[in-house]
Amino acid sequence: MTHETHCAGEPIVLVVDDVAENLDVLGDVLRGAGYRVRAAISGEAALRYARLEPRPELVLLDVMMPGMDGYQTLAALRDDPRTADLPVVFVTALSDAMDEEHGLEMGAADYISKPIAPSVVLARVRTQIEAKRARDILSGRNSVLEQEVARRMAENELTQTVTIRALAHLAECRDPETGNHILRTQGYVRELAKRLRHRPRFSTVLTDYAIELLARSAPLHDIGKVGIPDAILLKPGKLTEEEWAVMRTHSELGSNAIEQAEVDVERPLEFLRFAKEIARWHHEKWDGSGYPDGLAGDAIPLSARLMAVADVFDALIHARVYKPAFSYEEAREIMQASSESHFDPEIIEAFMEGFEAFVGIAERYREPE
Repeated sequence: MTHETHCAGEPIVLVVDDVAENLDVLGDVLRGAGYRVRAAISGEAALRYARLEPRPELVLLDVMMPGMDGYQTLAALRDDPRTADLPVVFVTALSDAMDEEHGLEMGAADYISKPIAPSVVLARVRTQIEAKRARDILSGRNSVLEQEVARRMAENELTQTVTIRALAHLAECRDPETGNHILRTQGYVRELAKRLRHRPRFSTVLTDYAIELLARSAPLHDIGKVGIPDAILLKPGKLTEEEWAVMRTHSELGSNAIEQAEVDVERPLEFLRFAKEIARWHHEKWDGSGYPDGLAGDAIPLSARLMAVADVFDALIHARVYKPAFSYEEAREIMQASSESHFDPEIIEAFMEGFEAFVGIAERYREPE
């Protein structure tokens, strides 16, 4: 047995009872107060009618029914995502406090004893429907808010990426030999970090978030070159000792410029920390013979150690005014030979294991003919 009476816009209440007379009594009370009534004579039917569109906003559920009783019906409603948040009020002749406590523990919103008092039923129904509508409004607002937060975060990330890429290309314009160098080195750094993240020495540091920040910061490694005079930066040949000393200042110039940019923001930005490390120390060497600070071993930040491998590999496989391009195999041998002197041995180990992937990145972003 089921029937529904309604007018558009009125709240729907699903009434469940195996006694037709009880359905009639509750239905008359609710309809008299302007509610739409959907009636079911069993728990099994209640589950079907609770899923019908438009959905009910409240269920008045008898406990003692043959077959599926009220407790089983409530449990089934809670297990179905379509009805899990539907408020249920038990309407029952069971008046023991333990019965009421059991129903509330199972997730019932309220408990009404039979014989019913119409004013009590209407007050409880109104309270539960108002509470559900308030939750629905809050949920809708939260959903809109979450979408807006996600949109703004994506917009901020895009702004960061565009800004970094613009600054990197500014440096690139001063040094036309580099071409797609920033795209290749960014790819190498990301690939290296992903290969190292599963090693015990790096697992706590190289999270997904940290790897993304490292890759995002990598293009700024040579930003300091904008401060190097053209006569040195663009010289078509080897540099003198004096010129080379000036060229080496680009690492400090880059980190200082990024640090100065931070002065104008309210709080430090994590990706700028990586950018400063990479800009300043990517020319340091594992044995301490690099510049600008002569750091050695783990004293060199991991971000800079990764960048050193990426930067040198890319320089080896591309021609410069002072040298020809090496083949991939020649570059591989040079990188291997520089383990423990120039590079962190474990990073070189990961580089060698994934060498084909690094060649693939180089090919993907190869210079135009």
